[in-house]
Amino acid sequence: MAELEQLLDRIPEPFEPLDLMMLDGYLVGVLLQPQQVPLEQWLRHVTDADGRPMPPKVEVGRIEVLVRRRHTELNRAIHGRQWFDPWVFELDDDADPLETVMPWVAGFATAMTFFPQLMRNDSAAVLEPLAVLYRVFDPEDLEDADELLEMIEMIEPPDDLDAAVEGLVTSSLLLADVTRPQQGGKSPAPSRPRAAPRRPGAARERAEARGAVPAKRTPGGGGGHGGGSGRSGGGGGGGGGQRGSGGSRH
Repeated sequence: MAELEQLLDRIPEPFEPLDLMMLDGYLVGVLLQPQQVPLEQWLRHVTDADGRPMPPKVEVGRIEVLVRRRHTELNRAIHGRQWFDPWVFELDDDADPLETVMPWVAGFATAMTFFPQLMRNDSAAVLEPLAVLYRVFDPEDLEDADELLEMIEMIEPPDDLDAAVEGLVTSSLLLADVTRPQQGGKSPAPSRPRAAPRRPGAARERAEARGAVPAKRTPGGGGGHGGGSGRSGGGGGGGGGQRGSGGSRH
């Protein structure tokens, strides 16, 4: 994990790689699509949120190896409906749990922007797990999504970070039941998560700067709640965040 973060940090501007938390949520979003997303389509958004090709001088081979390894781990867990440990890092002891997991959900929403097949599913079974994920966003950013907002209002906020992280995993596996159904009945419930690891440095600044917001979805209309790309500026579905700077990074 530390090696991957260091390699992503070395990617020069103006390229905007996903940070670790966004990357993890992004990979889950890719894996929850009803049809498998080709490797070359999703991998290019890891080193640059807009998918721009890297110049020849930038070596990305090791990044791709590490990212594909994590992709395989997550795919195995989702396929088997097993618990996985999301890459979520504590900001500080007083941080709001939803604020802490927001970058992970922003990464998930980024995947929905580029690969919206999941969001076109208007099944009622999709609504509640999406609400658990998208409750991290400002309600004003969820335009034309009345059903989703109503569901969010009905969901109790998490008591602590463990509960917020558990919501990420449980919601992901519930979505998998719709988009990647298993034969033979009900999926096993995942066990409760371990506490998220603490991470020093600029994590809070990066989380606050991350402005990925879900795109508009007309209730019952097959649109998407996709997210921004994680870059500064940005249009369409929502504003992006800025690449983190300052503070120690590990």
